[in-house]
Formats: sequence, structure tokens, C-alpha cells
Amino acid sequence: MKRTLENKYYRSILIGVFVILMACTSRVKNSNQMKKNINFYPKGTYGYDSAFLAKEKVETIELKDEGSDSRVLIAPGFQGRVMTSSSGGVEGASYGWVNYKLIGSGERNSQFNPFGGEERLWLGPEGGSFSIYFAKGKEQVFANWRVPKEIDTETFDVIEKKLKKVSFRKEFSLTNASGTILNIGINRTVKILSKDEIEQALQLPLDRSLNYVAFESENKLTNKGTNDWTEKSGVLSIWLLCMFNPSEQGVVFIPFKRGSDAELGKIVTDDYFGKVPSDRLKVTEDILFFKTDGKYRSKIGISPQRALSYCGSYDAKNQVLTLLWYSNPTIPSKYVNSKWGNQVDPLSGDVLNSYNDGPVEDGSVMGPFYEIESSSPAAAISAGESMTHTQRIFHITGDEDKLSLITEQLFHVSIDEIKHVF
Repeated sequence: MKRTLENKYYRSILIGVFVILMACTSRVKNSNQMKKNINFYPKGTYGYDSAFLAKEKVETIELKDEGSDSRVLIAPGFQGRVMTSSSGGVEGASYGWVNYKLIGSGERNSQFNPFGGEERLWLGPEGGSFSIYFAKGKEQVFANWRVPKEIDTETFDVIEKKLKKVSFRKEFSLTNASGTILNIGINRTVKILSKDEIEQALQLPLDRSLNYVAFESENKLTNKGTNDWTEKSGVLSIWLLCMFNPSEQGVVFIPFKRGSDAELGKIVTDDYFGKVPSDRLKVTEDILFFKTDGKYRSKIGISPQRALSYCGSYDAKNQVLTLLWYSNPTIPSKYVNSKWGNQVDPLSGDVLNSYNDGPVEDGSVMGPFYEIESSSPAAAISAGESMTHTQRIFHITGDEDKLSLITEQLFHVSIDEIKHVF
């Protein structure tokens, strides 16, 4: 009788534990389902973008910083590009521009697929005799322009995946506009940065009240062929393009080296799509300001003789400071020229660019978005050799006085000056 009572007692305990475990499992399951539900998060949040990509069956890899709410979302099927990031977890703002219409359509264009993403890897040059976007003998006009599928729609293979970083690899061949076959290897690693790593990289402390997210990408380009890449046959470059959400009060600011035009050349190329109006581009003694509201299609470029390793943007409406650092050589190098058509010098290109989206002639707009872009030097490398280009993106948000301490130390300009430049 006693043993029977004991059995009933233990059986009751086991049933109770089972019910509790099932309830916990159900709560976790429901929580995970909500996180994947596109209707659970407002548009513009990281959670919304993450759920949208999951809904459209776009595979993603999420990197997390254990010491903060920082998150970075990467798509292997889109060449290991960083789609977006957040300094406030799933409920925080999504910093990368995502092309919902194109991704949601499921359609693919043989010319170009602007999926979006806050850092994608392309290869330069875009135009000229070494272009990989135009076939040999074809006039370099938009109708003949094609983004190679390997850097547009093909998947990069994941070779290592950890909590804080992921590595990709891709090998392929392209033929440039001169008819030279280029056998290419790409290795790309994306790593989320902790607060200590951010402070070490910036060489300044972050106030505890600020929210942040930052990531670093290391991109290695290898000549996999048996022939050298030369200035006569054709060279490539690593080209990183960052697409961000525009703001009515958005401003890109780029410091540059002081010096005369005779010594260093012109400060900025401001006529990619026609001359940039003076109410959208301001140039001072050592820093320029470019309006990025997504309402006027325009682009600027900085030469290697003028470029410094840091630039940034500020969104006064949402109090978000974005910084970009790239591995700029100490001694100016040659850079590929991406201008379409005939070129006087195919190695006289810019190292740093910014693009503001806006309506084209028919009134349509791709985004809107704005971009900041960095490029590696021209990869005139021997067979089997490699070149590496590294870039870091930082998003820091919070009190403007605290943010101003950062811009004043890095750029010698205050947030208030940036806000009121236009």
C-alpha cells in the first residue's frame, strides 16, 4: 500500500514537470514564431527586415554581440552581403536599405538586381577598357551594361560560421572589355565588433548611454590564373558599396587632405550625373558635406591624393551617427577608373564615393537610399598573389552632445555644425 502511494506521488510529480516543460516549450516556440512573423514588428525595424527575408525564403546568418543588443544580418545567397544591422536588437531601427519590392517579387533581371544591403562586394572597374560590366566591342551605354551574375545573384559558399563572424569563398572567371580572361578567387569574412573593439578601432571611448553596432569585413581578391594582371591586360579592384536608408536631414561628411589643386588635384569629382547643386554640396578647407535625402540623384568622388581613411554621415531626425573606415594605403596608389566609355587614363579613379538616390528622367526611383563606397587600389598582382581590402561600419545613436564628442575628435566638426550645414 505504501509503495502504491509512493508510485502515485512520483507519477504526479513527473506529470507536473512534463506539463511545465511543455508550457515552456510552447512559449519558446510561440516567441520564435512571433520573431519570424512580419506583422509582429513595425516596418523600419530590424525585426521586420529579418522576418521579411525569412518570409521570402532568403537564407540569413545573424551575428550577435553578447555584451549589447547589436546584431548583424548577412545573406550568403547575395554574395555574403550584410543586409542590415541594429543597435537595439529586433525592435531597434534597421540601418540597411532593403529592396522589398524586388525581393518580394521573386523575379530576377539578367542586367542587375538591386536587392539592397548595407554592404555588398562588387569588383571594379565599371567602365573603360578593363570593365567587367561590358562585353568586348560593345558600346558602353546602359542597354549593354550587365552586372556579372557572380557578384549579383550567385551564392557565396560558407566556409566558417561562429557566433561573432562568418567567412565565405567564391571562385569564378570573367572576361573584361579588352578580352582578357580573369580567373578570380574571393575570400570574405564579416565580424561583429564588441564595445572594446569599437573603442580600440576608433581610439576613443563610447559613453555608456550610447547604443551601437559595428562590423568589419575583410575581403581578399586572388589571381587564380596563370597570367599576371597588368596595367596593359587589365586589373580589378575590390569595391564595397553600402546602401543606407535616407533621411530628410541626412548629411554625408568626408574629410580630405589639404593642399592646392596643383599639388593634389581637385578636391571632389561632382559631375557623375551632372553638376551637384551648391545647396547639396558644401566644401570647406578640409571637409565636405553632401546632402543625402534620397530626393536628388547625384554622386561625388574623392581621389586617392585627397582621401583619408574615415568618413561618415548623420541623420539628425533619428540621431544616428554612421562612420565608415577603410584600409587606405599610406602612400597613394593607382585606382581603377569606372567612367563609362573611352578613358584617357584607366587608372585614375576615385577611392571613396557617395551616392544620393532620386528620380530619374521618367520620374521613377530605385530606392530611395544613399550610399557610401570605398575601393581598394588596382590589383596589379601576379598569378597566385592576393590583395586585401578591409572596411568597418559603425552606427552609434543617442544624445547629440555625446555623439558630438566623437565627431569633434575624429573630424574636428560638431554635430550641430553638421546639422545646420544646409
